[in-house]
Amino acid sequence: MAASIEHDQLPLPRIPGARLLIVVAPYYRQIADGLIAGARAVAQDAGATVDLVEVPGALEIPTAIALAASRDLYD
Repeated sequence: MAASIEHDQLPLPRIPGARLLIVVAPYYRQIADGLIAGARAVAQDAGATVDLVEVPGALEIPTAIALAASRDLYD
């Protein structure tokens, strides 16, 4: 039943030269790898570059983001 539902999809924005950060706690490695690959593909299609940071657990994600934000390297 759900296969017959149509969804609108917005066009992908172009952000050439943007630098993005992916922060991941890969507890379930197969799932995390799939999500990372999808995020990298969308970022590449939009013209952005991506850096990846892996942290040991979910509790470290906000700290990693805060440290990256304080360096002002990412858009």
